[in-house]
Amino acid sequence: MGFLEGKTAIITGAGFAALKDGSAGSIGYGIATAYAKEGANLVITGRNVKKLEAAKERLEAEHGIQVLIMAADVNASADNKAVTQGVVDAAIEKFGRIDVLVNNAQASASGVTLADHTPEQFDLAIYSGLYATFYYMQACYPHLKETKGSVINFASGAGLFGNFGQCAYAAAKEGIRGLTRVAATEWGPDGINVNVVCPLAWTAALENFKDAYPEAFEANVHMPPMGHYGNVETEIGRVVVQLASPDFKFMSGETITLEGGMGQRP
Repeated sequence: MGFLEGKTAIITGAGFAALKDGSAGSIGYGIATAYAKEGANLVITGRNVKKLEAAKERLEAEHGIQVLIMAADVNASADNKAVTQGVVDAAIEKFGRIDVLVNNAQASASGVTLADHTPEQFDLAIYSGLYATFYYMQACYPHLKETKGSVINFASGAGLFGNFGQCAYAAAKEGIRGLTRVAATEWGPDGINVNVVCPLAWTAALENFKDAYPEAFEANVHMPPMGHYGNVETEIGRVVVQLASPDFKFMSGETITLEGGMGQRP
């Protein structure tokens, strides 16, 4: 157990998904594993209850922490404020505190060009990513203020570099970056640090993207200079843990690219 023992982290989009070889292929689950190894109790959300149940079973059995699963889907037709507030209220009821919020969940119609994108596809990305981040941050704020906690939001190189076929996804992710910078300014006096991670890891979603949209995959996904894609736990999750540690408390409003050298920019 580590510095998060007795503390609570909410991680969205943290169900267990397997790669074709059977290993863990979900960034959210990789983050949850890294937090569990530091002793944090977890609240994990997602749209697929079976994936959440699989994550809970593995995490509790392997790491001896408690996991609360909450089915939660932020979308254009839902009462999203009630959905997210319900997750936060359940977290407080079970664990009594919230120390870390990780906004990882995101859905999108990647591979569809801007000219061909439908409003429904655009809404899918904006609601599941940008709106979800907004609502969770609002709902968690009073509790993070009490604990002087941390927020880690997820953006993407799709927004930084304007990837082909990812207009809605890029728009959502750049919106999240803007929201993060404002929160860093406004919440700094409360002792809350807020940062962004742009990851590149080999995931089940990326495997599916390669199969479904080979043209977009070829245009956008390249082997990083380091010669491999990131590991969801050791190379993504561990950094997300460190961003909630005392050593990184003074860093806020920053965008960290975890892309093995692919994320270079002026």
